Amino acid sequence: MAKQPAAKAPLTVGALIEQAARRFERKGLVFGHGTHNAYDEAAWLMLHTLGAPIDSLAEQLERVPTPAQARRFEQLVAERIEKRIPAAYLLREAWLGPHRFYVDERVIVPRSFIYELLAEELAPWIADPGQVRSVLDMCTGSGCLAILAALAFPNAEVDAVDLSEDALAVAEKNVADYGLRHRVRLVRSDMFRKLPRKPYDLIISNPPYVDAQSMQTLPAEYRHEPAMALGSGRDGLEATRVILREAKHYLKEDGLLVVEIGHNRAQLERAFPHLPFTWLEVSAGDEYVFLLERRQLP
Repeated sequence: MAKQPAAKAPLTVGALIEQAARRFERKGLVFGHGTHNAYDEAAWLMLHTLGAPIDSLAEQLERVPTPAQARRFEQLVAERIEKRIPAAYLLREAWLGPHRFYVDERVIVPRSFIYELLAEELAPWIADPGQVRSVLDMCTGSGCLAILAALAFPNAEVDAVDLSEDALAVAEKNVADYGLRHRVRLVRSDMFRKLPRKPYDLIISNPPYVDAQSMQTLPAEYRHEPAMALGSGRDGLEATRVILREAKHYLKEDGLLVVEIGHNRAQLERAFPHLPFTWLEVSAGDEYVFLLERRQLP
């Protein structure tokens, strides 16, 4: 009697992640919406499928998923490959450190370096976080930075501004999820236009900063994000110019302005050669986020 072929042992979490990562690499996927490589992207999809904490990968690797979990993981992997949709949109979540936010295609995926600075309460520039009473988050998108500012500065009221009604709807959900409706106010405005003049201790902004040429060559993954949240004129500085022009009218005498500008440091310094930008150190270096004091603004 012929022997029946032995049934294949089910693959572990670790094996499935490695398999998916190789597929991602072969297909030339682009990362940058919460992860920076194929393995981390596959791991994120798997941890979500398992309902496991985002920081628990090491202890999950030898686990064998249920058949339903393995099927769901394969569906996510296939959709990631076929549609080039970033994992954050597939999972309806984005992470900044330990903080989770709801996201969908109405907002860009949170990835601002300003998160790192807020995690340190903007030390040493802010000596006493408890003394910060008012914060403005310009171009709030999903509301993530406004929420993190409220967590960093527990006595502050935060105004979160965006032009997009869709973005503000996502921000409203996140603000509610964090129980911060009493401290974070959402404002629909084209930059400062509909914002009443009131003095803030701190203005933060991660505005659009992609230049026109780069907008034409964005990878497919980035084209799932709202174009208005990415592009900022010919040189990528259109929104930043508005912020530099208007911020002084909205800051207290000792107020601070903190703005992220992507890869535009050289262009910005050429455009404003007399401004004494302080470039803040983040994980990617000191070329992405600047700080100015109110007295230094034009």
